[in-house]
Amino acid sequence: MLVVLYFHQLGYSPLEVAMLFLLYEFFGIVTNLFGGLLAARWGLTSTLRMGLVLQIIALSMLLLPESLLSVAYVMVAQAVSGIAKDLNKMSAKSAIKLPVPEDAQGQLYRLVAFLTGSKNTLKGLGFFGGGALLSLWGFQGAVGAMAIALFLVLLLSLVFLRGELGSSSFKPKFSQLFSKSPEVNKLSAARLFLFGARDIWFVVALPVYLQTALAGNYVQVGSFLAAWIIAYGVVQTLAPAITGLRSDHPPDGRTALNWAMLLSLLPALIAYGLYKGYDPSFIIVAGLMVFGVAFAINSSIHSYLIVSYATEQGVSLDVGFYYMANAAGRLIGTILSGIIFQYYGLEACLLVSTTFLILACVISAGLPRRLQE
Repeated sequence: MLVVLYFHQLGYSPLEVAMLFLLYEFFGIVTNLFGGLLAARWGLTSTLRMGLVLQIIALSMLLLPESLLSVAYVMVAQAVSGIAKDLNKMSAKSAIKLPVPEDAQGQLYRLVAFLTGSKNTLKGLGFFGGGALLSLWGFQGAVGAMAIALFLVLLLSLVFLRGELGSSSFKPKFSQLFSKSPEVNKLSAARLFLFGARDIWFVVALPVYLQTALAGNYVQVGSFLAAWIIAYGVVQTLAPAITGLRSDHPPDGRTALNWAMLLSLLPALIAYGLYKGYDPSFIIVAGLMVFGVAFAINSSIHSYLIVSYATEQGVSLDVGFYYMANAAGRLIGTILSGIIFQYYGLEACLLVSTTFLILACVISAGLPRRLQE
């Protein structure tokens, strides 16, 4: 949020802002692929701490004066940040499978939903903090404060995280990085289009649209997106109740397909409302609320399915491969967000988002209808 708002205010075009995240998302792909290998060899605690250290370094790199923050330099800093973020996410989401018995899939679904939802709720608070800190302390002050906060988190991890989670005698080779599981491959492909569809209009197009077309300032834009993501996270934690979880029937491929089909309708409806000239403030706010609920449920179902599909011996490898596809979708979505919005506007971003979601539906149709226990 800091990078999007600050560099757009400096006069960067939407495409240039999108390019700032190019290496961030690209190295997310690389990190999830190789991070699973590192976690299997060294343990999840080590990869989580590595992520914290790298995020502190990335933030510190942005403390230079404005005149020295070139596009290339910020791209490198964002690359380090992307590595850090995905090391942490892969570590946390892999670790959640370890304490849960194989026959307790309902419990696993609830834990994954809670972890995913609470993570996104905190992300929403970060969106609010980004907009507020940018207004109060400026760009350098904001990233400096975040670096200090993360250093304290690193110290807490050294005190409270004992031992190595997820380490085993299993030492995977490079050839084992790519999943050989059909269900993991299909779910990963669906995830690519799911998150590509979101980021095509959410990463660059929406914040810039809110800041320009709707004349929102830093705090207003940051607060609006923060409220959306906090609500999104809350819905994710409630996903087991919303999807009607029964202990003997957790979500399967049919569940993923049904919710993806519902989601695919929403960007097209928002685009139609904007095209017809309805009040854009109402259309964006109402559309985002409904989209957020449906997307949150989709994300929780996917997050549960990948943890359930993953083999316990190589959980970090399967989860890493899956989030590699997630990062690839974000990369594609981010680039398209800048290009399409700059030349064709928000409505075009929404229509391309719809196309991606339809592709996610087609792929989800091939997911197993019942998990094999």
